[in-house]
Amino acid sequence: MWKVRDDEPQYAFLSDKETKQVNYYEAPIDLIARSGGESPREREMRINDKPGVGSNPNRNKQHAFHFTADNCIGCHACEAACSEKNDNPPHISFRSVGYVEGGTFPDFTRMNISMACNHCDDPVCLKGCPTRAYTKHAEYGAVLQDPETCFGCGYCTWVCPYNAPQLDPIKGQVSKCNMCVDRLEVGLKPACVSACLGNALNFGVVDNTPENREQAKVHIPGFPDPEITHPNIRFQQKKKIPDVVSRTDGMPVKYHKQNDGNYRPVVDQKKGKARAWNLAKLSSRENPLVAFTLFAQISLGAFFLVFIGSMLGVKSLTALTHSVIYVPLVAACTGLCALALLMSTVHLGKPFRAYRGFNNLRHSPVCREGLGLFLYLIFSGLYMLSLLPENAVFQRFFASEISLGAIPSILGGIAVPAGIGGLYFMYRCYRIPARPFWNHWQSGTHFVGNALTLGALLVLCVAAIGTLFEPLPISSLISVCATVMVIGMILEAIGLWFHAKDMNVAPNEGAASFYIQCTTFGKSYIARNTLLVLNIVLVAGLTFCDFNGILAISLWGLTALSILSVAIVGRALFYVLVIPTTMPGAFFWKNKDFEQHARDIGLAHLPQVGVVMNSH
Repeated sequence: MWKVRDDEPQYAFLSDKETKQVNYYEAPIDLIARSGGESPREREMRINDKPGVGSNPNRNKQHAFHFTADNCIGCHACEAACSEKNDNPPHISFRSVGYVEGGTFPDFTRMNISMACNHCDDPVCLKGCPTRAYTKHAEYGAVLQDPETCFGCGYCTWVCPYNAPQLDPIKGQVSKCNMCVDRLEVGLKPACVSACLGNALNFGVVDNTPENREQAKVHIPGFPDPEITHPNIRFQQKKKIPDVVSRTDGMPVKYHKQNDGNYRPVVDQKKGKARAWNLAKLSSRENPLVAFTLFAQISLGAFFLVFIGSMLGVKSLTALTHSVIYVPLVAACTGLCALALLMSTVHLGKPFRAYRGFNNLRHSPVCREGLGLFLYLIFSGLYMLSLLPENAVFQRFFASEISLGAIPSILGGIAVPAGIGGLYFMYRCYRIPARPFWNHWQSGTHFVGNALTLGALLVLCVAAIGTLFEPLPISSLISVCATVMVIGMILEAIGLWFHAKDMNVAPNEGAASFYIQCTTFGKSYIARNTLLVLNIVLVAGLTFCDFNGILAISLWGLTALSILSVAIVGRALFYVLVIPTTMPGAFFWKNKDFEQHARDIGLAHLPQVGVVMNSH
């Protein structure tokens, strides 16, 4: 148990005497009642692996931070106290202070915001985490995370609207605010609250308005929509601030006051309107995920096209399944899926813990995506092996009259729904309210369109190689594959058009992502869209025009390179453009412009600066 000092000041102690029955969201504050009595009231938390039950009478009630913005002076004492207690390195901060400001001289106003984990009623980090590293406790309502269970995928940092989980790129694992439950057990407030110089931070049972406070609001300028997670934080902000306030970090977002008094994010064109290529900036720490998603979609698209097409009686595809080249095609699909899963493992901070990726199948789309692709890999591989006895090349070296009957069809029939499940949950992984640019149905058309286009392109390439070994109905195959490719590209183009239309007027950070897309990466974005339309025309033209020989091969080769370029650039843009609904940040490592500046000039090599080089 935490040792209380003899001279502990009175303001450091919890002081809740009476509490309400339900919170702002009409949920019971008593967490034992909320759980249906499943959790015992005197359960030991075993903090730091030590036994004992605290004497706090409100131990099983939901607790929350209360932040009075009018009192915060931006001294960062809360950050320092939190980091000292948790022994955090310079580049990790569980609590951070950011700013929004507005007005003109002499009536210029800055509002400070101190934010950590809000220990939400509906913690999306807990549902998203594939390893089940998170637990929502009936003791104080604390959402605790175990870094030793985490394998460093960082998905919790994606889904959290408040940037509470912190991915340490050096240790390769996530950690976060633990509500100082060891202090709560002995009646003390969290370290950050006790250290606050301006009496801006307070803590207690949720919706208990602290002494000398009048408000317990769930909104404050710059705070994401509380309906995403039902966070346990309340605010007071009475001093008038301008109707438009901007962030002091590098994010192109400002906040505009609405008729209901709340502020919503709008675009801040602080970067200007000039368009640039910035091809080098397309490379990011998510490069392994670019490869993972593209490889997986190529594999699934090619396998589905040939297997389902032959089952539906498409003659050219049926002929392909009876050719010697079919086994290498299925082997390529299986190999690409295996390579995709390898790239997803490389992306982890702790790759050797990858086996924990199936621990949260009940909630996590990451788990379901991984399971679907893993089952597809297994059954597509078994399907390939079951085809060998009927393959002419195999029979030439291994004289065999083995007939497996319907077994290949059964194995392939299992691989298809497994792959569909993997592709669907790959899409669900990106329907994240905290990342509005992704949270659009266009993510689905993007993934499915790439699967159709690139999968059909792979089939066509393998079929072209197959003609060197035996006659194939190549004209019919070109017609079928080209049709599927055009459908895939049109599907992606439709999604992109509607996505751009919606993001351009989105009342969230998605509009800021669209602004960056049209400026910082404006030329790359236009080039990608132009090539996408051109590729549709080229593939349709090459299908209906009678080109032969070297000319046909050259045109198809250039078109294939263009299609691959569009896919790679489009997927890289998908990752680098997203702006999360994080709180404003301006202090060193929370300011993205400073982080990039530190990397550009070498400051990032100094650990005391608190910025690390891009890694995972």
